[in-house]
Amino acid sequence: MSTVTVLGAGLTGLTTALLLARDGHDVTVLERDPAPPPADPLAWQRRGVAQFRLLHIMLPRWRAVMAAELPDVLDALVAAGGMRTNLLHLRPPAATGGRREGDERFDVVTGRRPVVEAAVAAIAERAGGIRILRGVAVDALLADASGAVPHVTGVRAGGRELASDVVVDALGRRSPVAGWVGALGGRPPARERADLGFVYYARHFRAASGVTPTGLDAALTHHDSVSVLTLPADNGVHGVAITASARDRELRGLRDPACWDAAIRLFDATAPWLDSEPVTGVDVMAGIEDRHQEYVVDGTPVVTGLVAVGDAWACTNPSLGRGASMGAVHAQLLRDVLAAHGTDDADTLVRAFADATATTLTPYLDSTLVFDRHRLAEIEAEIAGMPYRTDDRGWAVSTALAAGAAVDPELARVHTMIGGMLATPGEVFSDAAVTGRVLEHAGPPRRVGGPTREELVATVAGTRV
Repeated sequence: MSTVTVLGAGLTGLTTALLLARDGHDVTVLERDPAPPPADPLAWQRRGVAQFRLLHIMLPRWRAVMAAELPDVLDALVAAGGMRTNLLHLRPPAATGGRREGDERFDVVTGRRPVVEAAVAAIAERAGGIRILRGVAVDALLADASGAVPHVTGVRAGGRELASDVVVDALGRRSPVAGWVGALGGRPPARERADLGFVYYARHFRAASGVTPTGLDAALTHHDSVSVLTLPADNGVHGVAITASARDRELRGLRDPACWDAAIRLFDATAPWLDSEPVTGVDVMAGIEDRHQEYVVDGTPVVTGLVAVGDAWACTNPSLGRGASMGAVHAQLLRDVLAAHGTDDADTLVRAFADATATTLTPYLDSTLVFDRHRLAEIEAEIAGMPYRTDDRGWAVSTALAAGAAVDPELARVHTMIGGMLATPGEVFSDAAVTGRVLEHAGPPRRVGGPTREELVATVAGTRV
């Protein structure tokens, strides 16, 4: 088997390390942040993870991967207070038609990011075949430049050189590794990046009863010029967020807790989530990028001995909650590609991993990017008081599905299949019967259960300090 160096001890890095170690590889994980998880994960300082304190949800796809591959991670998360719930049945019974056979596929085990990451870290720390070195900052790649393209042979960290058969970039959204590849003298990787344009105003609450609300509405709902997230977490805690355009100056007062509270109570299904004790102020996250990079360009690797997984490969809109699930699936793909091809033929390994990624994960990436761009454009149109118009039939179908999911139990399940990352839109809409049923709900988006733009702006202005 191979020696593997994983850069980053976040969720995806540790998941990758666990899957590879259990497949017989010798894995070293290098993490810049010095502190391991403390007894209280919420006291953990992770300056390398920008979204560490913001809302998270572990989707049904993540639970399915963990159940199949790392069930001890789920056990550790539940022991730490992680919540078992069902993504579909966050909706009201009138929308779901009640529980049915097969709805267990929408089960989730979820929690706040520090709690989830601490649970994964606890399993990784005592796993055989893994060495986790914290407080180690990698600053360069080592490479053999004698071939057609640079071949990565390890990394340099703190004056030390660590040799490796494969280096795995799991450094997340802010990964500098693509820049290090450019410094090796070969062709640069293909890179796309753009400011996503959203801002998140989020708070966490602890329910007095210890029971998080369910049966009220979908986890993500869209309203006039904003979207709202309501997410279960752990230990009786849940999170609520308002997502707006980063250019929307009239809503910047949402940074103030009193203003945020007054605004969120305008949303009918969200107000009950606030009948709890707030445990945070308003956490704000903006400047989020859509980012995607590929180390195989026009069918040819620009570097070998290096792969990127999870957010280091591609990162998008956090409100869809797909990051952890995509990272876990990516870890599975890498494990399987290494098992099939080994590391002797470095060119074949990189190509095979790129092909597996393109087949399995790129459709989810593409659909997320389409959603991001349309939803932001729709928000900007609503701010301007205009209907959003596009020639993209896919967005019309997506809007129709969201409307149908609110009233048709079958479409609620279809919608949750996509939202839970259990199927891509392309897979779902390849069924003509499903598409026909969805198109019965086509038309302008119906904004119900929330304020008008004017009411929201007036409330923010009226309570802003």
